[in-house]
Amino acid sequence: MKLIEGHRPIIPAEGIPVWDVDPYDETILRNPYDYYAHLRELGDVVYIPRYSVLAVGRYATTHKVFSDHEHFVSSRGVGLNDFALGKPWRQPSIILEVDPPEHTRTRKVMARVLSPKIMKTLSNLFLDIAEQVVDDIISKGSIEVVSELAEVYPTSVFPKAVGMKDVNARYLVDYGAMVFNGTGPDNEIRRHSMAEAGQIVPWITSACARERLTGDGLGAMIYEAADNGDITHDEAAMLVRSFLSAGVDTTVTGIGSALWCLSQNPQEWEKLKADPGLCRPAFEEVLRYTSPVHTFCRTAGCDTQIGEFPVAEGSKVLCVLGAANMDPEKWGDPENFRIDRRPVGHVASNVDTHGIVV
Repeated sequence: MKLIEGHRPIIPAEGIPVWDVDPYDETILRNPYDYYAHLRELGDVVYIPRYSVLAVGRYATTHKVFSDHEHFVSSRGVGLNDFALGKPWRQPSIILEVDPPEHTRTRKVMARVLSPKIMKTLSNLFLDIAEQVVDDIISKGSIEVVSELAEVYPTSVFPKAVGMKDVNARYLVDYGAMVFNGTGPDNEIRRHSMAEAGQIVPWITSACARERLTGDGLGAMIYEAADNGDITHDEAAMLVRSFLSAGVDTTVTGIGSALWCLSQNPQEWEKLKADPGLCRPAFEEVLRYTSPVHTFCRTAGCDTQIGEFPVAEGSKVLCVLGAANMDPEKWGDPENFRIDRRPVGHVASNVDTHGIVV
């Protein structure tokens, strides 16, 4: 059977617009807004022949497909590869790449570990490290904000919160990039990210093993859930690693994007300084406006449809989250960055649409 990027090629239903575009082209990734707009203009669903996939970018359609686990599954991979047809390069994520009811079991464990009560006990740690990072920045006078702030803070906080004894900040950042770029096609971006996999993946696996964790971190709590029979010990190891894949990468991107948005919109920065209570909605607006995760895939688990068009079982569907977050039908003036927007319902951080925000 011929595969395209690890999935079956599809024949689009008559009437679905065809667009010969490469969503993973570096030029588009650097400035995706024209791509987002044209995707929405073409219709509810578009066929992209380069990868033989369907793509959705309008908010209502994207939100529906992305969250409909009965018809569009995550368990066959959130990237272009169809796990039903071939072995993935790593074990599928038991948070991102699993469907209910199996997902519900691991979700309960993560929800308990990341409960508001537990997070409150870590608040002093988060604050202390933030103050240290800010003090270092002030002493330097000027910095490169991604490498000296956006990467430094999460790679300082996450290992301590998880209880890791071994820390390699470069590996933590590169591991997250590897996992997310691994969902895309076999292009130069993916190959560059995977180049160090032989060193990074074994290190991550070893660093997240129970014997390499302290007894008082989030990692220990996950292994305790395995002791109680809520999950297996192999699943516990995978959940600990998920802190370092989804957690570090999206936090680095979120902080870097926040600094960029505020630097490009100084009037919004002045609003935030005048009213620090806007911090939470401001960050939600950053996520909506920049969408840390550009695209996630779903796979049609059965013959179904998108809008008025039939979709065959096995079809890969690109849920273009960035396009949905910039849909004027939903947001009115999405091109304007407003920290008081309170963008309830954006699909930037709800990567795990079954309940866990990562």
